[in-house]
Amino acid sequence: MSAPATPRKPKVNRLELPVLDYRGGKTTLCAGCGHNSISERIISSYWEMGVDQTQVIKMSGIGCSSKSPAYFLNQSHGFNSVHGRMPSVTTGALLANKTLSALGVTGDGDTASIGIGQFVHLMRRNVPMVYIIEDNGCYGLTKGQFSATADMGSVLKSGVVNELPPIDTCTLAIQLGATYVGRSFSGDKKQLEAVIKGAMAHKGTAMIDVISPCVTFNDHKGSTKSYEYVKENVEPLQEIGFVPHFDEIHLDEEAKPGEVREVTLHDGSHLLLKQLDADYDPSDRLNAMHMLETSAAEGHLLTGIFYVNTEKPDFLELLNLADDPLATLPQERMRPPASALAEVMEELS
Repeated sequence: MSAPATPRKPKVNRLELPVLDYRGGKTTLCAGCGHNSISERIISSYWEMGVDQTQVIKMSGIGCSSKSPAYFLNQSHGFNSVHGRMPSVTTGALLANKTLSALGVTGDGDTASIGIGQFVHLMRRNVPMVYIIEDNGCYGLTKGQFSATADMGSVLKSGVVNELPPIDTCTLAIQLGATYVGRSFSGDKKQLEAVIKGAMAHKGTAMIDVISPCVTFNDHKGSTKSYEYVKENVEPLQEIGFVPHFDEIHLDEEAKPGEVREVTLHDGSHLLLKQLDADYDPSDRLNAMHMLETSAAEGHLLTGIFYVNTEKPDFLELLNLADDPLATLPQERMRPPASALAEVMEELS
Protein backbone atom coordinates (compact mmCIF):
# COMPACT_ATOMS: atom_id res chain seq x y z
CA MET A 1 0.00 0.00 0.00
CA SER A 2 1.52 3.33 -1.07
CA ALA A 3 2.06 6.10 1.45
CA PRO A 4 -0.21 9.16 1.17
CA ALA A 5 1.30 12.07 -0.73
CA THR A 6 2.86 14.74 1.44
CA PRO A 7 0.92 18.04 1.10
CA ARG A 8 2.96 20.67 -0.69
CA LYS A 9 3.71 23.74 1.39
CA PRO A 10 2.40 26.96 -0.12
CA LYS A 11 4.99 29.30 -1.61
CA VAL A 12 5.82 32.16 0.75
CA ASN A 13 7.37 35.61 0.35
CA ARG A 14 10.27 37.15 2.26
CA LEU A 15 7.98 37.64 5.29
CA GLU A 16 7.22 33.89 5.21
CA LEU A 17 3.61 34.59 4.24
CA PRO A 18 1.57 32.84 1.53
CA VAL A 19 -0.26 34.89 -1.10
CA LEU A 20 -3.58 33.84 0.47
CA ASP A 21 -2.79 36.13 3.42
CA TYR A 22 -2.83 39.12 1.07
CA ARG A 23 -6.33 38.52 -0.24
CA GLY A 24 -9.53 40.10 1.01
CA GLY A 25 -13.21 39.27 0.90
CA LYS A 26 -15.06 37.74 -2.02
CA THR A 27 -15.80 40.29 -4.73
CA THR A 28 -19.36 41.50 -5.25
CA LEU A 29 -18.53 43.22 -8.55
CA CYS A 30 -19.85 41.91 -11.86
CA ALA A 31 -18.18 38.81 -13.29
CA GLY A 32 -15.50 39.90 -15.75
CA CYS A 33 -15.16 43.41 -14.28
CA GLY A 34 -11.71 44.85 -14.96
CA HIS A 35 -11.57 46.11 -11.36
CA ASN A 36 -11.23 42.50 -10.16
CA SER A 37 -8.18 42.02 -12.39
CA ILE A 38 -6.61 45.13 -10.85
CA SER A 39 -7.25 43.73 -7.37
CA GLU A 40 -5.42 40.54 -8.37
CA ARG A 41 -2.42 42.55 -9.57
CA ILE A 42 -2.36 44.51 -6.31
CA ILE A 43 -2.42 41.27 -4.32
CA SER A 44 0.43 39.70 -6.28
CA SER A 45 2.51 42.91 -6.24
CA TYR A 46 2.29 43.51 -2.50
CA TRP A 47 2.88 39.82 -1.78
CA GLU A 48 5.91 39.51 -4.05
CA MET A 49 7.39 42.72 -2.62
CA GLY A 50 6.92 41.32 0.89
CA VAL A 51 5.04 44.34 2.22
CA ASP A 52 3.91 44.43 5.84
CA GLN A 53 0.17 44.87 5.42
CA THR A 54 -0.31 46.32 8.89
CA GLN A 55 1.62 49.41 7.75
CA VAL A 56 -0.56 49.97 4.65
CA ILE A 57 -3.66 52.15 4.54
CA LYS A 58 -6.19 51.45 1.76
CA MET A 59 -8.04 54.64 0.89
CA SER A 60 -11.02 55.11 -1.42
CA GLY A 61 -14.07 57.25 -2.09
CA ILE A 62 -17.42 56.17 -3.55
CA GLY A 63 -18.18 54.03 -6.61
CA CYS A 64 -17.57 50.53 -7.94
CA SER A 65 -13.83 51.15 -7.81
CA SER A 66 -14.01 52.18 -4.17
CA LYS A 67 -15.40 48.78 -3.22
CA SER A 68 -12.19 47.16 -4.46
CA PRO A 69 -10.08 47.64 -1.29
CA ALA A 70 -12.34 45.13 0.46
CA TYR A 71 -11.02 42.46 -1.92
CA PHE A 72 -7.28 42.73 -1.15
CA LEU A 73 -4.82 43.20 1.75
CA ASN A 74 -7.20 42.00 4.46
CA GLN A 75 -4.76 42.93 7.27
CA SER A 76 -4.52 46.59 6.17
CA HIS A 77 -6.70 49.40 7.45
CA GLY A 78 -9.27 50.58 4.90
CA PHE A 79 -11.19 53.84 4.79
CA ASN A 80 -14.02 54.89 2.45
CA SER A 81 -14.14 58.69 2.36
CA VAL A 82 -16.93 60.96 1.19
CA HIS A 83 -17.30 60.93 -2.62
CA GLY A 84 -14.23 62.54 -4.21
CA ARG A 85 -12.53 63.38 -0.89
CA MET A 86 -10.06 60.49 -0.64
CA PRO A 87 -6.97 62.69 -1.40
CA SER A 88 -7.48 65.04 1.54
CA VAL A 89 -8.23 62.21 3.97
CA THR A 90 -5.10 60.38 2.81
CA THR A 91 -3.00 63.54 3.14
CA GLY A 92 -4.22 63.96 6.71
CA ALA A 93 -3.47 60.34 7.59
CA LEU A 94 0.10 60.63 6.25
CA LEU A 95 0.67 63.90 8.09
CA ALA A 96 -0.34 62.16 11.31
CA ASN A 97 1.83 59.10 10.63
CA LYS A 98 4.38 59.44 7.85
CA THR A 99 5.62 55.87 8.35
CA LEU A 100 2.46 54.46 6.77
CA SER A 101 2.32 53.36 3.13
CA ALA A 102 -0.75 54.74 1.37
CA LEU A 103 -2.62 53.05 -1.47
CA GLY A 104 -5.54 54.99 -2.92
CA VAL A 105 -7.99 53.28 -5.26
CA THR A 106 -10.48 55.49 -7.03
CA GLY A 107 -12.55 55.71 -10.19
CA ASP A 108 -12.85 58.12 -13.10
CA GLY A 109 -15.99 59.62 -11.57
CA ASP A 110 -14.52 59.86 -8.07
CA THR A 111 -11.38 61.53 -9.48
CA ALA A 112 -12.26 63.42 -12.67
CA SER A 113 -15.70 64.75 -11.70
CA ILE A 114 -16.67 65.42 -8.10
CA GLY A 115 -13.10 64.91 -6.86
CA ILE A 116 -11.19 66.85 -9.52
CA GLY A 117 -10.30 69.70 -7.16
CA GLN A 118 -8.85 67.30 -4.61
CA PHE A 119 -6.97 65.46 -7.36
CA VAL A 120 -5.39 68.73 -8.53
CA HIS A 121 -3.96 69.58 -5.11
CA LEU A 122 -2.81 66.03 -4.38
CA MET A 123 -0.77 66.01 -7.59
CA ARG A 124 0.78 69.46 -7.05
CA ARG A 125 1.79 68.57 -3.49
CA ASN A 126 3.48 65.31 -4.55
CA VAL A 127 2.01 63.45 -1.57
CA PRO A 128 3.84 60.10 -1.19
CA MET A 129 1.23 57.51 -2.16
CA VAL A 130 0.16 55.09 -4.87
CA TYR A 131 -2.95 56.49 -6.59
CA ILE A 132 -4.75 54.03 -8.89
CA ILE A 133 -7.66 55.17 -11.08
CA GLU A 134 -9.89 52.30 -12.20
CA ASP A 135 -11.04 54.01 -15.37
CA ASN A 136 -14.07 52.63 -17.24
CA GLY A 137 -15.39 55.87 -18.72
CA CYS A 138 -18.80 55.56 -17.09
CA TYR A 139 -20.72 55.69 -13.81
CA GLY A 140 -21.32 52.01 -13.11
CA LEU A 141 -23.33 52.56 -9.92
CA THR A 142 -25.87 54.86 -11.61
CA LYS A 143 -26.58 52.89 -14.79
CA GLY A 144 -23.63 53.78 -17.01
CA GLN A 145 -23.77 57.49 -17.86
CA PHE A 146 -20.61 58.99 -19.42
CA SER A 147 -17.89 60.06 -17.02
CA ALA A 148 -15.45 62.93 -17.59
CA THR A 149 -12.84 60.55 -19.03
CA ALA A 150 -15.13 59.20 -21.76
CA ASP A 151 -13.76 59.93 -25.22
CA MET A 152 -15.60 62.29 -27.54
CA GLY A 153 -17.65 60.25 -29.99
CA SER A 154 -17.95 57.17 -27.80
CA VAL A 155 -21.42 55.63 -27.66
CA LEU A 156 -23.57 54.38 -24.79
CA LYS A 157 -25.51 51.12 -25.03
CA SER A 158 -28.61 53.28 -25.46
CA GLY A 159 -27.07 54.91 -28.55
CA VAL A 160 -26.32 58.28 -26.96
CA VAL A 161 -23.08 59.80 -28.33
CA ASN A 162 -20.66 61.68 -26.07
CA GLU A 163 -20.11 65.21 -27.42
CA LEU A 164 -17.74 66.45 -24.72
CA PRO A 165 -13.92 66.21 -24.76
CA PRO A 166 -12.34 63.94 -22.13
CA ILE A 167 -10.07 64.79 -19.22
CA ASP A 168 -6.75 62.96 -19.58
CA THR A 169 -5.72 62.32 -15.97
CA CYS A 170 -2.17 61.35 -16.99
CA THR A 171 -1.48 64.62 -18.82
CA LEU A 172 -3.06 66.55 -15.97
CA ALA A 173 -1.03 64.70 -13.32
CA ILE A 174 2.27 65.39 -15.12
CA GLN A 175 1.41 69.05 -15.62
CA LEU A 176 0.44 69.51 -11.97
CA GLY A 177 3.50 67.90 -10.41
CA ALA A 178 3.08 64.16 -9.90
CA THR A 179 6.45 62.41 -10.10
CA TYR A 180 5.48 58.92 -11.35
CA VAL A 181 2.75 58.75 -13.98
CA GLY A 182 1.68 55.79 -16.10
CA ARG A 183 -1.24 54.04 -17.74
CA SER A 184 -2.03 50.38 -18.16
CA PHE A 185 -4.88 48.04 -19.07
CA SER A 186 -6.54 45.72 -16.57
CA GLY A 187 -6.15 42.86 -19.06
CA ASP A 188 -2.36 43.31 -19.35
CA LYS A 189 -1.15 41.34 -16.33
CA LYS A 190 2.60 41.67 -16.91
CA GLN A 191 2.67 45.38 -17.62
CA LEU A 192 0.22 46.38 -14.90
CA GLU A 193 2.06 44.43 -12.22
CA ALA A 194 5.41 45.98 -13.15
CA VAL A 195 3.90 49.50 -13.14
CA ILE A 196 2.34 48.93 -9.69
CA LYS A 197 5.60 47.60 -8.23
CA GLY A 198 7.47 50.63 -9.56
CA ALA A 199 4.83 52.90 -8.01
CA MET A 200 5.20 51.15 -4.65
CA ALA A 201 8.96 51.83 -4.62
CA HIS A 202 8.60 55.47 -5.69
CA LYS A 203 8.72 58.27 -3.11
CA GLY A 204 6.15 60.82 -4.18
CA THR A 205 2.80 60.75 -5.93
CA ALA A 206 2.62 57.68 -8.19
CA MET A 207 -0.50 58.04 -10.34
CA ILE A 208 -1.62 55.10 -12.48
CA ASP A 209 -4.60 55.33 -14.82
CA VAL A 210 -5.83 51.78 -15.50
CA ILE A 211 -8.34 51.27 -18.31
CA SER A 212 -10.80 48.87 -16.69
CA PRO A 213 -13.80 47.96 -18.89
CA CYS A 214 -17.27 47.91 -17.32
CA VAL A 215 -18.75 44.65 -18.62
CA THR A 216 -22.30 45.72 -17.76
CA PHE A 217 -22.54 49.25 -19.18
CA ASN A 218 -19.45 50.03 -21.28
CA ASP A 219 -18.14 46.93 -23.05
CA HIS A 220 -20.09 47.20 -26.29
CA LYS A 221 -19.25 48.24 -29.85
CA GLY A 222 -18.87 52.01 -29.96
CA SER A 223 -17.25 52.24 -26.53
CA THR A 224 -13.59 53.30 -26.42
CA LYS A 225 -13.20 51.73 -22.97
CA SER A 226 -14.28 48.21 -24.01
CA TYR A 227 -12.04 45.13 -24.03
CA GLU A 228 -12.28 44.89 -27.82
CA TYR A 229 -11.41 48.55 -28.46
CA VAL A 230 -8.45 48.60 -26.06
CA LYS A 231 -6.95 45.40 -27.47
CA GLU A 232 -7.22 46.75 -31.02
CA ASN A 233 -5.89 50.25 -30.29
CA VAL A 234 -3.41 49.84 -27.44
CA GLU A 235 0.13 51.08 -28.14
CA PRO A 236 2.68 50.08 -25.44
CA LEU A 237 5.46 52.62 -24.97
CA GLN A 238 7.89 50.21 -23.27
CA GLU A 239 8.37 46.66 -22.15
CA ILE A 240 8.56 47.09 -18.39
CA GLY A 241 10.35 44.97 -15.82
CA PHE A 242 10.92 45.63 -12.12
CA VAL A 243 13.65 44.40 -9.78
CA PRO A 244 13.09 45.11 -6.04
CA HIS A 245 15.97 46.45 -3.96
CA PHE A 246 16.32 43.19 -2.03
CA ASP A 247 17.04 41.19 -5.20
CA GLU A 248 20.30 41.34 -7.12
CA ILE A 249 20.11 42.98 -10.52
CA HIS A 250 22.06 42.10 -13.62
CA LEU A 251 22.20 44.10 -16.84
CA ASP A 252 23.70 43.08 -20.16
CA GLU A 253 26.66 45.43 -20.55
CA GLU A 254 26.66 44.81 -24.29
CA ALA A 255 23.10 46.00 -24.78
CA LYS A 256 22.77 48.63 -27.46
CA PRO A 257 22.48 52.24 -26.24
CA GLY A 258 18.83 53.16 -25.72
CA GLU A 259 17.64 49.55 -25.77
CA VAL A 260 17.25 49.24 -21.99
CA ARG A 261 16.81 52.22 -19.69
CA GLU A 262 17.38 51.72 -15.97
CA VAL A 263 15.65 54.06 -13.50
CA THR A 264 16.77 53.87 -9.87
CA LEU A 265 13.88 54.57 -7.50
CA HIS A 266 14.11 55.99 -3.97
CA ASP A 267 14.28 52.68 -2.11
CA GLY A 268 17.06 51.37 -4.34
CA SER A 269 14.77 49.37 -6.58
CA HIS A 270 15.35 49.39 -10.33
CA LEU A 271 12.75 49.98 -13.00
CA LEU A 272 13.83 48.55 -16.35
CA LEU A 273 12.33 50.10 -19.47
CA LYS A 274 12.98 48.49 -22.80
CA GLN A 275 12.17 51.32 -25.16
CA LEU A 276 9.77 50.51 -27.99
CA ASP A 277 10.05 54.15 -29.02
CA ALA A 278 13.82 54.76 -29.24
CA ASP A 279 13.47 58.53 -28.80
CA TYR A 280 11.33 58.45 -25.65
CA ASP A 281 12.83 59.70 -22.38
CA PRO A 282 10.57 59.15 -19.31
CA SER A 283 12.39 61.91 -17.40
CA ASP A 284 11.40 64.55 -19.99
CA ARG A 285 8.22 66.15 -18.63
CA LEU A 286 7.32 68.22 -21.68
CA ASN A 287 7.93 65.35 -24.07
CA ALA A 288 5.70 63.10 -21.95
CA MET A 289 2.78 65.49 -22.29
CA HIS A 290 3.46 65.91 -26.02
CA MET A 291 3.48 62.13 -26.51
CA LEU A 292 0.14 61.77 -24.71
CA GLU A 293 -1.47 64.55 -26.73
CA THR A 294 -0.15 63.11 -30.01
CA SER A 295 -1.35 59.57 -29.30
CA ALA A 296 -4.80 60.84 -28.27
CA ALA A 297 -5.10 62.83 -31.51
CA GLU A 298 -4.22 59.69 -33.49
CA GLY A 299 -6.81 57.62 -31.60
CA HIS A 300 -4.21 55.39 -29.97
CA LEU A 301 -4.34 54.28 -26.35
CA LEU A 302 -0.79 54.75 -25.11
CA THR A 303 0.26 52.61 -22.14
CA GLY A 304 3.43 52.42 -20.11
CA ILE A 305 5.34 54.75 -17.79
CA PHE A 306 5.16 58.28 -19.14
CA TYR A 307 7.06 60.25 -16.53
CA VAL A 308 9.40 59.55 -13.60
CA ASN A 309 11.14 62.15 -11.43
CA THR A 310 13.12 60.79 -8.47
CA GLU A 311 14.69 64.13 -7.53
CA LYS A 312 11.71 66.24 -6.49
CA PRO A 313 11.03 66.25 -2.71
CA ASP A 314 7.65 64.96 -1.61
CA PHE A 315 5.08 66.85 0.47
CA LEU A 316 6.19 65.42 3.83
CA GLU A 317 9.81 66.38 3.17
CA LEU A 318 8.82 69.92 2.27
CA LEU A 319 6.99 70.33 5.60
CA ASN A 320 10.09 69.31 7.56
CA LEU A 321 8.07 67.24 10.04
CA ALA A 322 9.48 65.85 13.27
CA ASP A 323 11.30 62.53 12.97
CA ASP A 324 8.69 60.81 15.14
CA PRO A 325 5.22 60.47 13.56
CA LEU A 326 2.88 63.14 14.91
CA ALA A 327 0.35 60.49 15.92
CA THR A 328 2.88 58.94 18.32
CA LEU A 329 4.00 62.13 20.08
CA PRO A 330 2.94 62.51 23.74
CA GLN A 331 0.68 65.38 24.77
CA GLU A 332 3.48 67.34 26.42
CA ARG A 333 5.28 67.55 23.05
CA MET A 334 2.14 68.48 21.11
CA ARG A 335 0.60 71.00 23.51
CA PRO A 336 2.43 74.27 24.30
CA PRO A 337 2.91 74.90 28.04
CA ALA A 338 0.99 77.63 29.86
CA SER A 339 4.14 79.76 29.93
CA ALA A 340 4.23 79.85 26.11
CA LEU A 341 0.61 81.08 26.02
CA ALA A 342 1.38 83.69 28.66
CA GLU A 343 4.33 84.92 26.60
CA VAL A 344 2.15 85.31 23.50
CA MET A 345 -0.52 87.18 25.44
CA GLU A 346 2.13 89.48 26.90
CA GLU A 347 3.41 90.32 23.43
CA LEU A 348 -0.12 91.14 22.25
CA SER A 349 -1.06 93.28 25.23
